[in-house]
Amino acid sequence: MRILVVCSKNSGKVAPFITEQVDSLSKTGLIIDYFTIQGKGFFGYLKNLDKLNLKISEFNPTVIHAHYGLSGLMANLQRKVPVVTTYHGSDINNAKVYPFSKICILLSAFNIFVSEKNMIRAPQSIKRDLKKVLIPCGVNIDLFKPIDKEAARKKLGLNFEKKLVLFAGAFQNKVKNASLAQQAVASLHDVELLELNGFTRDQVALLMNAVDCVLMTSFTEGSPQFIKEAMACNCPIVSVNVGDVSELIEGVDGCFMSSYDLVDVENKLKLALTFNEKTEGRQQIIDKGLDTETVAKRIVRVYEKVINN
Repeated sequence: MRILVVCSKNSGKVAPFITEQVDSLSKTGLIIDYFTIQGKGFFGYLKNLDKLNLKISEFNPTVIHAHYGLSGLMANLQRKVPVVTTYHGSDINNAKVYPFSKICILLSAFNIFVSEKNMIRAPQSIKRDLKKVLIPCGVNIDLFKPIDKEAARKKLGLNFEKKLVLFAGAFQNKVKNASLAQQAVASLHDVELLELNGFTRDQVALLMNAVDCVLMTSFTEGSPQFIKEAMACNCPIVSVNVGDVSELIEGVDGCFMSSYDLVDVENKLKLALTFNEKTEGRQQIIDKGLDTETVAKRIVRVYEKVINN
C-alpha cells in the first residue's frame, strides 16, 4: 500500500506528531511519501492543487492521508485517489476554518477525529454512517519515558532549587492562554514557569522529566500531545478541561483538572507541586493503546477499509 501524506509546512517543518505517526506507519510496511503545503487560508492551499496532482501522478498512491481540514479539502478536490482526513482540533474548533472542514468531512472517504468532542461536531450525515473513527495521535513511548529528575535537570542546566512548571506551548500563542498560567505561577513561592518553545523533541522529553509538573490552560485543544507525552514520562499534570484531557488523566493520582478560575489553577498547582512523586500516567497511555505502534495498526485498518469499499 502506498500512502501520500498531505500536510502543512507553513511553520518551516512538518508537525512532530505527524512525522512520528508516519514513522510508525512506515514500520508496518507501508510505502509513504509527503506532499507539503505552503500557503495560508483556503485560497493559499488551493494554489498547491496542480503540484499535488503532479505528485499523485509521480507517486501513484493507494490512499491520501491529509492532516487538518484545509489540507483534506484541497486533497479532495482531486477525485482519483480516496482521501482519509485527520482533524486535530483547530480545524474543528476555529469558527473561520470549521466551514471548510465540514465540506472536507463530507468529501473524504474516511474521517479520523482525535477526540470525542471534535467528532460530535461532524455533520449529521457523517454521524449516521461508518465514515468516521476516533483515533488520537499516539505517543512515542521510547522517547517519552521516565528518567531521574535530577539527571534531567543537570542535562538541561536547570535550577535545582526551584519548583519548575512546564507550560504547554509558546507564551505568544494566544490559544494557549499563557496569561492565566503566568498569573497562577506568579502567586506561588519559588516556582518558575518554563515556556515550551524552541526545544528539540529530545529536549522536550528531558523537560517533562525535569519539571515538577506541567500546566495547560488552553482555550481549545484536540487531543493534546503535550498531555499524553507528559503522562508517558509519569509527570504530574494540571490542565483545564479541553479536548480529551479529562478522559486521558481520569483516575491518575497526581493529575488534576482545573477550571479557568485563577484561584482554582493556583490550588491545583499547589497539589501537583506537593505530589512529589511520579504518576502512573505512562501505564494509562499503554492501557488505552495510545502508543504510536498501536495507533499505527488502527490507522492501517482504516486504509484497508477505504481501499476495500
